[in-house]
Amino acid sequence: MVNKIQQMSKTRFWMLVWSLGLAGQLCWNIENQWFNTFVYAKIAKNSTIVTLMVITSALVTTFSTFLFGTLSDRRGSRRKFVSIGYILWGALTIAFGLTEFISSGNVGNGARFSLLAAVLVILADDVMSFFGSMANDSGYNAWSNDNTNDQNRGQVGAALAILPVIGTIVGTVVGGILIGSDDNYQRLFWAMGLFVIVTGLFSLFFLRDAPGLKPHKSGTFWQQFSAVFKAKGFFAQRELVLACVTTAVFFVAFNIYSVHMGNWMIYRVGFSADKMGVIQGVGLLLASLLVIPGIRAVNEKKIPIVAAMAVFLNIVGLILLSVFVRPGTLDTDTVFSGKNIILFMAVFLSGGGFVRVKELYPEESRGQFEGMRILFFTLIPMIIGTVIGNVIVSNGAGSVQNEYGIVENIPTESIYVWGAVLAFLTFIPLYKAARLYWKRIKRESESAA
Repeated sequence: MVNKIQQMSKTRFWMLVWSLGLAGQLCWNIENQWFNTFVYAKIAKNSTIVTLMVITSALVTTFSTFLFGTLSDRRGSRRKFVSIGYILWGALTIAFGLTEFISSGNVGNGARFSLLAAVLVILADDVMSFFGSMANDSGYNAWSNDNTNDQNRGQVGAALAILPVIGTIVGTVVGGILIGSDDNYQRLFWAMGLFVIVTGLFSLFFLRDAPGLKPHKSGTFWQQFSAVFKAKGFFAQRELVLACVTTAVFFVAFNIYSVHMGNWMIYRVGFSADKMGVIQGVGLLLASLLVIPGIRAVNEKKIPIVAAMAVFLNIVGLILLSVFVRPGTLDTDTVFSGKNIILFMAVFLSGGGFVRVKELYPEESRGQFEGMRILFFTLIPMIIGTVIGNVIVSNGAGSVQNEYGIVENIPTESIYVWGAVLAFLTFIPLYKAARLYWKRIKRESESAA
Protein backbone atom coordinates (compact mmCIF):
# COMPACT_ATOMS: atom_id res chain seq x y z
CA MET A 1 0.00 0.00 0.00
CA VAL A 2 2.86 2.36 0.85
CA ASN A 3 4.57 1.64 -2.48
CA LYS A 4 1.34 2.33 -4.35
CA ILE A 5 0.91 5.70 -2.62
CA GLN A 6 4.53 6.59 -3.38
CA GLN A 7 4.04 5.61 -7.04
CA MET A 8 0.88 7.76 -7.29
CA SER A 9 2.76 10.68 -5.75
CA LYS A 10 5.59 10.26 -8.25
CA THR A 11 3.18 10.10 -11.18
CA ARG A 12 1.38 13.21 -9.98
CA PHE A 13 4.70 15.02 -9.59
CA TRP A 14 5.76 14.34 -13.17
CA MET A 15 2.32 15.24 -14.53
CA LEU A 16 2.65 18.61 -12.81
CA VAL A 17 6.25 19.11 -13.95
CA TRP A 18 5.35 18.60 -17.60
CA SER A 19 1.89 20.21 -17.69
CA LEU A 20 2.82 23.34 -15.73
CA GLY A 21 6.18 23.59 -17.45
CA LEU A 22 4.72 23.27 -20.93
CA ALA A 23 1.88 25.71 -20.22
CA GLY A 24 4.36 28.25 -18.91
CA GLN A 25 6.78 27.93 -21.82
CA LEU A 26 3.97 28.14 -24.38
CA CYS A 27 2.62 31.26 -22.72
CA TRP A 28 6.04 32.94 -22.61
CA ASN A 29 6.61 31.98 -26.24
CA ILE A 30 3.33 33.55 -27.29
CA GLU A 31 4.26 36.74 -25.48
CA ASN A 32 7.72 36.85 -27.06
CA GLN A 33 6.73 35.60 -30.51
CA TRP A 34 3.18 36.76 -31.18
CA PHE A 35 2.40 39.80 -29.04
CA ASN A 36 4.59 41.98 -31.26
CA THR A 37 2.93 40.80 -34.48
CA PHE A 38 -0.48 41.22 -32.81
CA VAL A 39 0.27 44.89 -32.12
CA TYR A 40 1.17 45.47 -35.77
CA ALA A 41 -1.87 43.56 -37.04
CA LYS A 42 -4.53 44.93 -34.67
CA ILE A 43 -3.30 48.09 -32.92
CA ALA A 44 -0.74 50.03 -34.99
CA LYS A 45 2.40 49.37 -37.00
CA ASN A 46 4.41 51.34 -34.48
CA SER A 47 7.74 50.01 -33.23
CA THR A 48 7.65 52.29 -30.17
CA ILE A 49 4.60 50.45 -28.81
CA VAL A 50 6.44 47.14 -29.16
CA THR A 51 9.56 48.62 -27.53
CA LEU A 52 7.62 49.95 -24.55
CA MET A 53 5.89 46.59 -24.15
CA VAL A 54 9.21 44.74 -24.02
CA ILE A 55 10.92 47.19 -21.66
CA THR A 56 8.07 47.58 -19.18
CA SER A 57 7.28 43.85 -19.12
CA ALA A 58 10.97 43.09 -18.49
CA LEU A 59 10.96 45.47 -15.52
CA VAL A 60 7.68 44.07 -14.20
CA THR A 61 8.79 40.46 -14.66
CA THR A 62 12.05 41.03 -12.80
CA PHE A 63 10.29 42.78 -9.92
CA SER A 64 7.54 40.14 -9.74
CA THR A 65 10.02 37.25 -9.73
CA PHE A 66 11.82 38.50 -6.64
CA LEU A 67 8.71 39.89 -4.95
CA PHE A 68 6.80 36.61 -5.01
CA GLY A 69 9.98 34.59 -4.58
CA THR A 70 10.64 36.43 -1.33
CA LEU A 71 7.00 36.11 -0.22
CA SER A 72 6.89 32.35 -0.86
CA ASP A 73 10.23 31.86 0.93
CA ARG A 74 8.99 33.74 3.97
CA ARG A 75 5.67 31.87 4.01
CA GLY A 76 7.26 28.50 3.32
CA SER A 77 4.74 27.68 0.58
CA ARG A 78 4.62 27.77 -3.24
CA ARG A 79 1.26 26.08 -3.89
CA LYS A 80 -1.12 29.02 -3.99
CA PHE A 81 1.35 31.25 -5.82
CA VAL A 82 1.61 28.66 -8.58
CA SER A 83 -2.07 27.77 -8.91
CA ILE A 84 -3.59 31.24 -8.56
CA GLY A 85 -0.83 32.67 -10.71
CA TYR A 86 -1.53 30.26 -13.58
CA ILE A 87 -5.29 30.86 -13.45
CA LEU A 88 -4.81 34.65 -13.58
CA TRP A 89 -2.11 34.27 -16.23
CA GLY A 90 -4.52 32.43 -18.53
CA ALA A 91 -7.38 34.88 -17.94
CA LEU A 92 -5.14 37.88 -18.59
CA THR A 93 -3.81 36.31 -21.79
CA ILE A 94 -7.38 36.29 -23.10
CA ALA A 95 -7.90 39.85 -21.82
CA PHE A 96 -4.77 41.00 -23.67
CA GLY A 97 -6.26 39.87 -26.96
CA LEU A 98 -9.46 41.82 -26.36
CA THR A 99 -7.56 45.11 -26.69
CA GLU A 100 -7.88 44.78 -30.48
CA PHE A 101 -11.56 45.74 -30.25
CA ILE A 102 -10.76 49.14 -28.72
CA SER A 103 -9.36 50.58 -31.94
CA SER A 104 -11.32 48.30 -34.28
CA GLY A 105 -13.13 50.36 -36.89
CA ASN A 106 -11.51 53.60 -35.74
CA VAL A 107 -8.41 53.60 -37.94
CA GLY A 108 -8.11 57.10 -39.33
CA ASN A 109 -11.16 58.34 -37.43
CA GLY A 110 -9.40 59.54 -34.31
CA ALA A 111 -5.93 59.36 -32.82
CA ARG A 112 -7.36 58.99 -29.34
CA PHE A 113 -8.60 55.47 -30.08
CA SER A 114 -5.17 54.35 -31.27
CA LEU A 115 -3.49 56.00 -28.28
CA LEU A 116 -5.94 54.39 -25.87
CA ALA A 117 -5.42 50.98 -27.48
CA ALA A 118 -1.62 51.43 -27.33
CA VAL A 119 -1.68 52.34 -23.62
CA LEU A 120 -4.03 49.49 -22.73
CA VAL A 121 -2.12 46.88 -24.72
CA ILE A 122 1.09 47.85 -22.88
CA LEU A 123 -0.66 47.75 -19.49
CA ALA A 124 -2.33 44.43 -20.33
CA ASP A 125 1.04 42.92 -21.22
CA ASP A 126 2.58 44.23 -18.00
CA VAL A 127 -0.20 42.86 -15.77
CA MET A 128 -0.09 39.52 -17.56
CA SER A 129 3.71 39.36 -17.19
CA PHE A 130 3.43 40.23 -13.50
CA PHE A 131 1.23 37.25 -12.71
CA GLY A 132 2.99 35.04 -15.26
CA SER A 133 6.24 35.58 -13.42
CA MET A 134 4.48 34.90 -10.12
CA ALA A 135 3.17 31.61 -11.51
CA ASN A 136 6.18 30.35 -13.44
CA ASP A 137 9.44 32.10 -12.55
CA SER A 138 9.10 32.43 -8.80
CA GLY A 139 6.42 29.74 -8.32
CA TYR A 140 6.84 26.73 -10.59
CA ASN A 141 10.63 26.99 -10.85
CA ALA A 142 11.03 27.23 -7.08
CA TRP A 143 8.55 24.37 -6.54
CA SER A 144 10.39 22.07 -8.96
CA ASN A 145 13.67 22.95 -7.27
CA ASP A 146 12.15 22.19 -3.83
CA ASN A 147 11.17 18.72 -5.06
CA THR A 148 14.50 17.90 -6.68
CA ASN A 149 16.68 15.34 -4.89
CA ASP A 150 19.62 13.07 -5.67
CA GLN A 151 17.31 10.42 -7.12
CA ASN A 152 15.51 12.64 -9.66
CA ARG A 153 17.98 15.49 -10.19
CA GLY A 154 19.01 14.32 -13.67
CA GLN A 155 15.44 13.75 -14.87
CA VAL A 156 14.20 17.08 -13.54
CA GLY A 157 17.16 18.91 -15.05
CA ALA A 158 16.54 17.27 -18.42
CA ALA A 159 12.83 18.17 -18.31
CA LEU A 160 13.51 21.80 -17.42
CA ALA A 161 16.11 22.00 -20.20
CA ILE A 162 13.90 20.56 -22.93
CA LEU A 163 10.65 22.33 -22.01
CA PRO A 164 11.75 25.76 -23.37
CA VAL A 165 12.74 24.09 -26.66
CA ILE A 166 9.38 22.33 -26.94
CA GLY A 167 7.50 25.47 -25.93
CA THR A 168 9.33 27.61 -28.49
CA ILE A 169 8.87 25.21 -31.40
CA VAL A 170 5.26 24.22 -30.63
CA GLY A 171 4.25 27.77 -29.71
CA THR A 172 5.72 29.15 -32.92
CA VAL A 173 4.24 26.55 -35.28
CA VAL A 174 0.87 25.97 -33.59
CA GLY A 175 0.53 29.67 -32.81
CA GLY A 176 0.91 30.49 -36.49
CA ILE A 177 -1.60 27.82 -37.47
CA LEU A 178 -4.17 29.14 -34.98
CA ILE A 179 -3.73 32.72 -36.19
CA GLY A 180 -3.93 31.59 -39.79
CA SER A 181 -3.78 33.64 -42.95
CA ASP A 182 -6.79 35.68 -41.76
CA ASP A 183 -4.89 37.10 -38.72
CA ASN A 184 -7.37 35.68 -36.20
CA TYR A 185 -5.41 36.25 -33.01
CA GLN A 186 -8.48 35.56 -30.87
CA ARG A 187 -8.16 31.84 -31.63
CA LEU A 188 -4.61 31.88 -30.31
CA PHE A 189 -5.26 33.86 -27.13
CA TRP A 190 -8.45 32.00 -26.20
CA ALA A 191 -6.92 28.57 -26.86
CA MET A 192 -3.77 29.32 -24.88
CA GLY A 193 -5.56 31.23 -22.13
CA LEU A 194 -8.03 28.40 -21.50
CA PHE A 195 -5.22 25.81 -21.53
CA VAL A 196 -3.28 27.74 -18.87
CA ILE A 197 -6.43 28.25 -16.76
CA VAL A 198 -7.21 24.51 -16.85
CA THR A 199 -3.59 23.73 -15.94
CA GLY A 200 -3.83 26.14 -13.00
CA LEU A 201 -7.06 24.53 -11.79
CA PHE A 202 -5.46 21.09 -12.06
CA SER A 203 -2.53 22.25 -9.93
CA LEU A 204 -4.90 23.80 -7.39
CA PHE A 205 -6.23 20.33 -6.56
CA PHE A 206 -3.14 18.17 -7.02
CA LEU A 207 -0.03 20.28 -6.36
CA ARG A 208 1.54 20.00 -2.91
CA ASP A 209 4.52 21.77 -1.38
CA ALA A 210 7.69 19.81 -0.73
CA PRO A 211 7.51 18.14 2.71
CA GLY A 212 10.75 19.76 3.88
CA LEU A 213 9.82 23.30 2.83
CA LYS A 214 9.70 25.63 5.83
CA PRO A 215 9.34 29.42 6.22
CA HIS A 216 12.64 31.25 5.80
CA LYS A 217 12.87 34.79 7.13
CA SER A 218 16.01 36.89 7.09
CA GLY A 219 15.43 40.33 8.54
CA THR A 220 12.52 42.42 7.28
CA PHE A 221 10.75 41.64 4.02
CA TRP A 222 12.54 44.38 2.09
CA GLN A 223 15.91 43.41 3.53
CA GLN A 224 15.37 39.86 2.33
CA PHE A 225 14.03 41.10 -1.03
CA SER A 226 17.02 43.33 -1.73
CA ALA A 227 19.61 40.78 -0.56
CA VAL A 228 19.53 39.01 -3.93
CA PHE A 229 20.84 42.14 -5.66
CA LYS A 230 23.75 42.74 -3.29
CA ALA A 231 26.87 43.45 -5.33
CA LYS A 232 29.33 42.99 -2.51
CA GLY A 233 32.14 40.83 -3.83
CA PHE A 234 30.64 40.68 -7.32
CA PHE A 235 33.08 43.00 -9.09
CA ALA A 236 36.01 41.37 -7.31
CA GLN A 237 35.41 38.20 -9.34
CA ARG A 238 36.74 39.11 -12.79
CA GLU A 239 35.68 35.92 -14.53
CA LEU A 240 32.18 36.30 -13.17
CA VAL A 241 31.92 39.92 -14.31
CA LEU A 242 33.29 39.15 -17.78
CA ALA A 243 30.90 36.21 -18.17
CA CYS A 244 28.02 38.52 -17.38
CA VAL A 245 29.26 41.23 -19.74
CA THR A 246 29.73 38.65 -22.52
CA THR A 247 26.17 37.44 -22.17
CA ALA A 248 24.79 40.97 -21.87
CA VAL A 249 26.47 42.08 -25.12
CA PHE A 250 25.22 38.98 -26.95
CA PHE A 251 21.64 39.45 -25.81
CA VAL A 252 21.69 43.20 -26.52
CA ALA A 253 22.43 42.23 -30.12
CA PHE A 254 19.76 39.51 -30.01
CA ASN A 255 17.06 41.90 -28.79
CA ILE A 256 17.80 44.38 -31.59
CA TYR A 257 16.31 42.06 -34.21
CA SER A 258 14.40 39.30 -32.40
CA VAL A 259 11.62 41.66 -31.31
CA HIS A 260 10.99 42.70 -34.92
CA MET A 261 11.72 39.47 -36.80
CA GLY A 262 8.09 38.33 -36.97
CA ASN A 263 6.85 41.66 -38.28
CA TRP A 264 9.74 41.75 -40.77
CA MET A 265 8.70 38.37 -42.19
CA ILE A 266 5.02 39.33 -42.37
CA TYR A 267 4.98 43.00 -43.38
CA ARG A 268 8.32 43.36 -45.17
CA VAL A 269 8.79 39.97 -46.85
CA GLY A 270 5.12 39.07 -47.30
CA PHE A 271 4.53 35.78 -45.45
CA SER A 272 1.26 35.18 -43.63
CA ALA A 273 1.44 34.50 -39.88
CA ASP A 274 0.92 30.75 -40.27
CA LYS A 275 3.68 30.41 -42.88
CA MET A 276 6.01 32.56 -40.80
CA GLY A 277 5.37 30.29 -37.81
CA VAL A 278 6.31 27.20 -39.84
CA ILE A 279 9.53 28.77 -41.14
CA GLN A 280 10.72 29.85 -37.72
CA GLY A 281 9.53 26.64 -36.06
CA VAL A 282 11.38 24.37 -38.50
CA GLY A 283 14.50 26.53 -38.27
CA LEU A 284 14.46 26.43 -34.47
CA LEU A 285 13.81 22.67 -34.45
CA LEU A 286 16.88 22.05 -36.59
CA ALA A 287 18.90 24.57 -34.57
CA SER A 288 18.08 22.73 -31.35
CA LEU A 289 19.88 19.68 -32.74
CA LEU A 290 23.14 21.63 -32.61
CA VAL A 291 23.06 21.14 -28.84
CA ILE A 292 23.98 17.46 -29.31
CA PRO A 293 27.53 17.93 -30.69
CA GLY A 294 28.13 20.64 -28.11
CA ILE A 295 27.41 18.40 -25.13
CA ARG A 296 30.71 16.57 -25.39
CA ALA A 297 32.68 19.82 -25.62
CA VAL A 298 30.90 21.16 -22.53
CA ASN A 299 31.60 17.95 -20.61
CA GLU A 300 35.24 18.23 -21.62
CA LYS A 301 35.32 21.73 -20.17
CA LYS A 302 35.64 23.46 -23.54
CA ILE A 303 32.77 25.84 -22.88
CA PRO A 304 34.46 28.97 -24.36
CA ILE A 305 34.83 27.13 -27.69
CA VAL A 306 31.13 26.22 -27.70
CA ALA A 307 30.20 29.83 -26.88
CA ALA A 308 32.49 31.21 -29.61
CA MET A 309 31.04 28.85 -32.22
CA ALA A 310 27.51 29.81 -31.17
CA VAL A 311 28.25 33.52 -31.61
CA PHE A 312 29.93 32.82 -34.97
CA LEU A 313 26.90 30.87 -36.26
CA ASN A 314 24.60 33.62 -35.10
CA ILE A 315 26.61 36.23 -37.04
CA VAL A 316 26.64 34.09 -40.20
CA GLY A 317 22.85 33.69 -39.98
CA LEU A 318 22.36 37.44 -39.55
CA ILE A 319 24.65 38.19 -42.52
CA LEU A 320 22.60 35.84 -44.70
CA LEU A 321 19.40 37.59 -43.61
CA SER A 322 20.81 41.07 -44.23
CA VAL A 323 22.54 40.39 -47.57
CA PHE A 324 20.79 37.56 -49.40
CA VAL A 325 17.14 37.76 -48.27
CA ARG A 326 15.03 40.46 -49.89
CA PRO A 327 11.32 40.99 -50.63
CA GLY A 328 10.54 39.56 -54.06
CA THR A 329 13.31 36.95 -53.94
CA LEU A 330 11.28 34.50 -51.84
CA ASP A 331 8.24 32.34 -52.50
CA THR A 332 5.66 33.59 -50.00
CA ASP A 333 2.94 31.26 -51.29
CA THR A 334 4.82 27.97 -50.83
CA VAL A 335 6.80 27.62 -47.61
CA PHE A 336 9.00 24.70 -48.65
CA SER A 337 10.14 26.21 -51.92
CA GLY A 338 13.65 26.19 -53.33
CA LYS A 339 13.58 29.98 -53.28
CA ASN A 340 13.31 29.91 -49.48
CA ILE A 341 16.36 27.70 -48.81
CA ILE A 342 18.59 30.63 -47.85
CA LEU A 343 15.90 31.96 -45.49
CA PHE A 344 15.60 28.58 -43.76
CA MET A 345 19.38 28.36 -43.49
CA ALA A 346 19.63 31.87 -42.06
CA VAL A 347 16.93 31.21 -39.44
CA PHE A 348 18.60 27.89 -38.60
CA LEU A 349 22.05 29.46 -38.13
CA SER A 350 20.85 32.49 -36.17
CA GLY A 351 18.76 30.15 -34.00
CA GLY A 352 21.74 27.84 -33.53
CA GLY A 353 23.72 30.81 -32.30
CA PHE A 354 21.07 31.60 -29.73
CA VAL A 355 22.95 29.80 -26.99
CA ARG A 356 23.25 30.48 -23.31
CA VAL A 357 26.82 31.51 -22.86
CA LYS A 358 25.92 31.52 -19.18
CA GLU A 359 27.86 28.24 -19.02
CA LEU A 360 30.86 30.54 -18.52
CA TYR A 361 29.24 31.58 -15.26
CA PRO A 362 31.23 30.00 -12.37
CA GLU A 363 29.14 27.26 -10.76
CA GLU A 364 30.01 28.33 -7.23
CA SER A 365 28.66 31.85 -7.81
CA ARG A 366 25.28 31.13 -9.42
CA GLY A 367 23.29 31.11 -6.22
CA GLN A 368 25.10 33.92 -4.46
CA PHE A 369 24.73 36.40 -7.31
CA GLU A 370 21.43 35.28 -8.83
CA GLY A 371 20.02 38.82 -8.80
CA MET A 372 23.06 40.24 -10.56
CA ARG A 373 22.83 37.43 -13.12
CA ILE A 374 19.22 38.35 -13.93
CA LEU A 375 20.22 41.97 -14.44
CA PHE A 376 22.99 41.10 -16.92
CA PHE A 377 21.26 38.19 -18.64
CA THR A 378 17.74 39.57 -19.02
CA LEU A 379 16.88 43.07 -17.88
CA ILE A 380 19.77 45.16 -19.22
CA PRO A 381 19.91 43.43 -22.65
CA MET A 382 16.15 43.71 -23.14
CA ILE A 383 16.11 47.41 -22.35
CA ILE A 384 19.21 48.43 -24.33
CA GLY A 385 18.62 46.04 -27.24
CA THR A 386 14.98 47.00 -27.83
CA VAL A 387 15.75 50.73 -27.59
CA ILE A 388 18.49 50.39 -30.22
CA GLY A 389 16.18 48.27 -32.37
CA ASN A 390 13.40 50.84 -32.11
CA VAL A 391 15.74 53.65 -33.22
CA ILE A 392 16.82 51.57 -36.23
CA VAL A 393 13.28 50.58 -37.25
CA SER A 394 11.60 53.94 -36.67
CA ASN A 395 14.31 55.78 -38.64
CA GLY A 396 14.74 53.15 -41.34
CA ALA A 397 13.57 52.95 -44.93
CA GLY A 398 10.47 51.02 -43.84
CA SER A 399 8.96 53.98 -41.98
CA VAL A 400 6.34 55.38 -44.37
CA GLN A 401 2.99 57.16 -44.15
CA ASN A 402 -0.14 55.15 -44.87
CA GLU A 403 -3.28 56.46 -46.58
CA TYR A 404 -4.45 58.06 -43.32
CA GLY A 405 -1.23 60.02 -42.86
CA ILE A 406 -0.08 57.77 -39.99
CA VAL A 407 3.58 56.74 -39.99
CA GLU A 408 4.02 52.97 -39.98
CA ASN A 409 7.33 51.38 -38.95
CA ILE A 410 8.07 48.31 -41.07
CA PRO A 411 11.35 46.59 -40.08
CA THR A 412 13.95 46.22 -42.84
CA GLU A 413 17.12 44.14 -43.14
CA SER A 414 19.10 46.82 -41.30
CA ILE A 415 18.10 45.21 -37.97
CA TYR A 416 20.19 42.16 -38.90
CA VAL A 417 23.15 44.28 -39.98
CA TRP A 418 23.29 46.03 -36.62
CA GLY A 419 22.55 42.77 -34.82
CA ALA A 420 25.58 41.18 -36.49
CA VAL A 421 27.80 44.17 -35.62
CA LEU A 422 26.83 44.05 -31.95
CA ALA A 423 27.11 40.25 -31.86
CA PHE A 424 30.67 40.51 -33.21
CA LEU A 425 31.58 42.71 -30.23
CA THR A 426 30.73 39.74 -28.00
CA PHE A 427 34.11 38.22 -28.90
CA ILE A 428 35.94 40.94 -26.94
CA PRO A 429 34.68 40.13 -23.42
CA LEU A 430 34.37 36.44 -24.42
CA TYR A 431 38.10 36.30 -25.18
CA LYS A 432 38.97 37.87 -21.82
CA ALA A 433 36.51 35.65 -19.94
CA ALA A 434 37.88 32.55 -21.72
CA ARG A 435 41.46 33.34 -20.64
CA LEU A 436 40.39 33.45 -16.99
CA TYR A 437 38.27 30.33 -17.50
CA TRP A 438 41.21 28.31 -18.88
CA LYS A 439 43.43 29.46 -16.01
CA ARG A 440 40.81 28.34 -13.48
CA ILE A 441 40.38 24.96 -15.16
CA LYS A 442 44.15 24.48 -15.19
CA ARG A 443 44.37 25.28 -11.46
CA GLU A 444 41.52 22.88 -10.68
CA SER A 445 43.20 20.10 -12.73
CA GLU A 446 46.52 20.61 -10.96
CA SER A 447 44.82 20.56 -7.56
CA ALA A 448 42.98 17.36 -8.42
CA ALA A 449 46.21 15.73 -9.53
